[in-house]
Amino acid sequence: MRNTITIFKRELKSYFATPVAYVFIIAFLFLAGGFTFYLGNFYTGTEQDQATLQSFFGFHPWLYLFLLPAISMRLWSEERRVGTIELLMTLPITTMQAVMGKFLAAWFFAGIVLSLTLPFWFTVNYLGEPDNGVILAGFIGSFLMSGAYLAIGSFFSAVTRNQIIAFVTSIVACLLFILAGFPLVTDAVSGWAPASVLDTVRSFSFLTHFNNITRGLIDLRDLIFFGTLMACFLLANVLVIDVKKAD
Repeated sequence: MRNTITIFKRELKSYFATPVAYVFIIAFLFLAGGFTFYLGNFYTGTEQDQATLQSFFGFHPWLYLFLLPAISMRLWSEERRVGTIELLMTLPITTMQAVMGKFLAAWFFAGIVLSLTLPFWFTVNYLGEPDNGVILAGFIGSFLMSGAYLAIGSFFSAVTRNQIIAFVTSIVACLLFILAGFPLVTDAVSGWAPASVLDTVRSFSFLTHFNNITRGLIDLRDLIFFGTLMACFLLANVLVIDVKKAD
């Protein structure tokens, strides 16, 4: 655990040593605010005594789709490109500890950025009387979903040393998980697969699980989905790093 924390601190510090962290924070807050107040008709909802943050959380899957791969693409690609991965692997740490340290640092950073949106919560309480339990559930769901995005991005970052390729492949993979519940994907499966397979495909949709949580329904199945997805991609990340290390 001590080694994981050491890697965690090293990675978290590196975010704020470059403009990357500040650019990401500004971009996320600007886009989240713009989408919520203008595209999401935030004020219209509160004027109708519907004080909620549904218009705020509704855009998170799409914001994360482009912003979080920009964070995860450098986790391993940069290490491989500059050759520091060999130095990292010579330290008295396991591959799992290195992967977890990097992932947790990225996830913690995403949590910091998400916490900076708390003024939205204060605003909706000023304008009306929302169900704060539902809003809290929305923040929990958003945080869990960001971890899933980062785990997927970390895996693809380990596959290639090119950050642009890691960025694009992460977006495509995350988009497939978003669209798993849309007709674009289900129609392609429904023509030949039984109903059980179709239900399984739908169950992989980020939106299905995230929307359940943002409605205040913190179902154990949704928590298991995000937790299992993160675990699977992180284990795959470890396997890829071990294979690359052996080459």
